[in-house]
Amino acid sequence: MSHPNFIETIENTFREISERKAEFTPRIQYREKGIVTHVSSGIALVSGLPGTGNEELLEFPNGLFGIAFNLDPDEIGVILLGPEDRLRAGDPVTRTHRIADIPVGEELSGRVVNPLGLPLDGKGPVVSSQRYPVERAAPPIMHREAVNVPLQTGIKVIDAIIPIGRGQRELILGDRQTGKTSIAIDTIINQKGKNVICVYCAIAQRSASVAKVISQLNDHGAMDYTTVVVTEGNDPPGLQYIAPYAATSIAEYFMEQGSDVLIVYDDLTHHARAYRELSLLLRRPPGREAFPGDIFYIHSRLLERSTHLNKAHGGGSLTALPVIETEAQNISAYIPTNLISITDGQLYLSPRLFDLGVLPAVDVATSVSRVGGKAQLTVYREVAGNLKLAYAQFEELESFMRFGTRMDERSREIIAHGNRIRACLKQPELNPVSVPDQIMLLLALTGGLLKNIPLEKIPEAERLLSQGSSRLPEELVRRIHSSEALKEVDKTFIFSVIQEILQPLVEDNLDFRDAS
Repeated sequence: MSHPNFIETIENTFREISERKAEFTPRIQYREKGIVTHVSSGIALVSGLPGTGNEELLEFPNGLFGIAFNLDPDEIGVILLGPEDRLRAGDPVTRTHRIADIPVGEELSGRVVNPLGLPLDGKGPVVSSQRYPVERAAPPIMHREAVNVPLQTGIKVIDAIIPIGRGQRELILGDRQTGKTSIAIDTIINQKGKNVICVYCAIAQRSASVAKVISQLNDHGAMDYTTVVVTEGNDPPGLQYIAPYAATSIAEYFMEQGSDVLIVYDDLTHHARAYRELSLLLRRPPGREAFPGDIFYIHSRLLERSTHLNKAHGGGSLTALPVIETEAQNISAYIPTNLISITDGQLYLSPRLFDLGVLPAVDVATSVSRVGGKAQLTVYREVAGNLKLAYAQFEELESFMRFGTRMDERSREIIAHGNRIRACLKQPELNPVSVPDQIMLLLALTGGLLKNIPLEKIPEAERLLSQGSSRLPEELVRRIHSSEALKEVDKTFIFSVIQEILQPLVEDNLDFRDAS
């Protein structure tokens, strides 16, 4: 015998179904579908989608997506975001009515992803509640503020002579194998404990190079605050093209939360070549060096997204370190000159210095920072204000010496001082130097306290000074890190500490009073 409650439940269910069936009105949904007419390396031509918008995301079979790039009357040129071997002429294409986007948020810290936000580190899917478009407009001028806070790289030659501010765009350029990536990685490692979030974007790099960078970041605890966006050399050119834009969207999320962010593009030479390849395949008119006419624009709209926001808009900052490769030291080539004119300064790495073992091989005479000097800590301007001029004079005189010219006493002093500047600015890879350690060394250098120390003992002197910086009082260290100028009593105290530390290394036990 059936339970009465069971029969009543069935009757209620049938009644609800009947009511909903009576209320249902079938609707026709229109979906635009096109046909693939041609497939080439990294691109496809599509017909039959007249309503497609510029840079709209199109869906192909087998989960493949592409970006509408050329909107011609008869067909659409599409940049593929995956391998084209899955695609055949005649395959259907569907509009998605959205543009390419990427997941953003705190969940991406410490992750390695591709430009579509798909994980490459084996730690499972990236779960994020927010997505940002890959292409976003740069912040308006009225939302920005002047660069006024330094970004300490931990690299002595940069922090002292070519400083970088938070929100600045500083280009790193040089020939192959001159240490460009090393400078960027050292800067990321030095942000540990400084509340700076980092994004490293590898564009068309070798797998071994990317693995080495990730290993270095892990070994120094930098992956905890770093997101790595990776495209390898064998990835489709479409992925290589959107990689820096996707990485910038990830960085912009943190900037808009009020954080300070550092992004490294390694490197934009590969990005420009990928864009050239796509443009030529889509039959866009080539210009100088076969690059399309808008090659300047694709980099300017990328780098303009790096800025320092004012307090009304969160006060966050996005500092960009784009890397570019030169050929045969030709910094006046097309892509390098474009990026030099877009950025706020450049660090040029010289193959000549690299071959001499002067690392990092930063050419001080050619390098410049157009903004960072205004954000540099006051103490640096006090102790290293004339260092660039003295070093430039030394390098000019050093090249003149090669002709065997006899020198007067003043020239010999410049050469001796320049050799000590060069020795002090040398620095091994993955060994960032703290601000107090740098100040101790620079005060010893500019104050003449290294004059009577043999050149071969300079590294030992630097090691002793680094150990001795722990003797500085906390209040003095706070003033060094602030925008306050050092008091005379502070300088006197630091000089006394330096003299005491370096006295055992002085040649022939000369007193420091003879050196000054």
